[in-house]
Amino acid sequence: MLTVLESINLSTDYLEKKGIDSARTNAELLLASILKCKRLDLYMSFNRPLSDAEKIKYREYISRRGTFEPLQYIVGDVEFYGITLKVNKSVLIPRQETEILIEEIINAVNHEDEIKILDIGSGSGNIALALAKNLPNAEVIGIDVSEEAVELAKRNAELTDLSTQVKFSKLDIFDFDISEAKDKFDIIVSNPPYVSDEEYQTLQKEIIEYEPSLAVTDSADGFKFYEHITNISKTLLKDGGKLFYEIGKGQAEKVISILEQNGFSDIKVKKDYAEIERVVSGVRQ
Repeated sequence: MLTVLESINLSTDYLEKKGIDSARTNAELLLASILKCKRLDLYMSFNRPLSDAEKIKYREYISRRGTFEPLQYIVGDVEFYGITLKVNKSVLIPRQETEILIEEIINAVNHEDEIKILDIGSGSGNIALALAKNLPNAEVIGIDVSEEAVELAKRNAELTDLSTQVKFSKLDIFDFDISEAKDKFDIIVSNPPYVSDEEYQTLQKEIIEYEPSLAVTDSADGFKFYEHITNISKTLLKDGGKLFYEIGKGQAEKVISILEQNGFSDIKVKKDYAEIERVVSGVRQ
């Protein structure tokens, strides 16, 4: 019988030969998902034999990872800011650096106030749901151009018991008539597609071959969404309302300029754990 340790060792060798980074970690996380345990629990069960069904499923998972399919799509979920979210190929996989965006917003508002938040490009719903969970008096609306992403976000809202506080809908902001907007928001947040068309060709195979390109690249210079969202935010935000962006490496100076040109003040920049400028925010005058 093939044991847990033997399975991990064989799978690690296979993934290393395929060129997968952190092959051992990947092998362990995939097996932990199948065995429905934490990764560290595997170390207490090295001599446990795998059943035939577990072996078949593990081979399938390892084979998929060997083609560079992201681990999160294979197991079907991801942890983000204390909540578990379902993910699939219709949405961008939530990243750790985006948690900094959540922290900046949480720290910028009075938790006792009833506020309205708009999340533009909501994807899996990770930003909207994390904010709602930590700001119980907030009403959050998430919009996305992808019908599949909206449906997944709605499912995540139900699974996290936040569906009464957070609403998701399909909307293309480039086709949206701003004059028809009925609501004003205290906070607008977006982690938009910010990879330029040229840079997109240099990204990891996991991103290019599996993650939705419309959630990654703006098919232009990387600033198309920042320019448009900042412009419409002047109308959608209340007086004194705040706009928050996640940005890519080297984009801070240009995004700051976009905010300044649109009359935003008190502009701030926050670095991530790698000391990369990651969040830019401003206040509507």
